[in-house]
Amino acid sequence: MARKILVTGSAGHLGEALMRSLPAAGFDVTGVDIKASEFTSHVGSIVDREFVNHCMAGIDSVLHTATLHKPHVATHTPQQFIDTNITGTLNLLDAAVAARVKSFVFTSTTSTFGDAMQPQSGAAAVWVNEELVPVPKNIYGVTKTSAEGLCQLFARNHGLPCLVLRTSRFFPEQDDNRDQRDSFDDANLKVNELLFRRADVQDIVDAHQLAIDKAPAIGFQRYIISATPPFSRQDLARLGCDAPSVVAHYFPDYPQVFAERGWRMFPVIGRVYDNALALSQLGWSPVYTFRHALDSLQRGEDFRSPLVTALGIKGYHDKVFADGPYPVDQ
Repeated sequence: MARKILVTGSAGHLGEALMRSLPAAGFDVTGVDIKASEFTSHVGSIVDREFVNHCMAGIDSVLHTATLHKPHVATHTPQQFIDTNITGTLNLLDAAVAARVKSFVFTSTTSTFGDAMQPQSGAAAVWVNEELVPVPKNIYGVTKTSAEGLCQLFARNHGLPCLVLRTSRFFPEQDDNRDQRDSFDDANLKVNELLFRRADVQDIVDAHQLAIDKAPAIGFQRYIISATPPFSRQDLARLGCDAPSVVAHYFPDYPQVFAERGWRMFPVIGRVYDNALALSQLGWSPVYTFRHALDSLQRGEDFRSPLVTALGIKGYHDKVFADGPYPVDQ
C-alpha cells in the first residue's frame, strides 16, 4: 500500500512541486492550501485546528511547506505571521502526534540566520552551517525559528520524528533588490547564486523525499538545503574581497562562458551555505549545481530542471507591484 503524505501549501511553489513529483515515487499525496488549485485536495487554513485534524486522518507522513514568506512582511501583520507560521505549525504537530504520523518534515529557510550572515564591508565571507546561531531580522525569521523550536520540542516530548530543512533561494521570480536587477541579467544572478545561496526546486524536492524516509532513524535534526558550494573555509577571506578570482580557480572555464553572454560574477560573496550535513545524513546529492549550469550553458541547454519550467512563476501576491516582484519591508 502506498504511503499517504500530507503536503501543506500545495498551491505554492514548493508544495506544487512536491505534489507533481511524489506520486511518481509511489506516494499517495493529499494537498492542503488556503487557495484552490489543481493540486489542492482540501481548501482551508492550517490555523483552523478542526480542519487540520480532518486532513490528518490516515496520514503516514507530513511535508509542511505552508507559510507566510519574506515577501509578505510588508503586506501582512506580525500577528498573521504568528498565526500561520507558529500556530499553524503547532496545530499540525498536535494532529500528527494524535494520528501517529511516522515522519514530519518542516520546510524552514536560511533566512532564519538573518544578521548572523552579514559581514562587515571587505570582511571575510560567513560560513553558514547548522552550528551558526540564527539572528532573525524580521517577523518571518522569528516565526520560522520559533516553528523549528516547536518541531524540536515535539520530537523530544512526543517522539515525533521531525526534520527541519532550511532551504536556500529557489524562487524563479526576479530578485527583490533593485540594484541587483538593474546590474545583472536575471539568469546571470541565479547562476551566480548557485555557488553559495541557491538550489533548484528539483533538488529541494529530492531532499524532502529523502527526509521522509530518514526521519524515523534520525529523530530530530536541522539541515541546510542548498546547492553544493565549491568553496572551503580557506576561501572565505578572498571571497569577501575578490570573488571572481576564487571562482576562476575552481572553474577555469567560467570566464569564457560568462563573457560569451555578457555576464559577470559578483565582485564579492558574503556568505557560503554549507550543505555537508544533509549530504552525509540524508544521502542527498544535488544535481543542479554551478558546474551543472556551466556545462548546460556550453551545450546551449537550460541550466534549470524541467520542474522549474513546469511550475512557472507563481508570485506571492494577487496584485502586481511597480517596484519589483514584491514590496520590500524596510
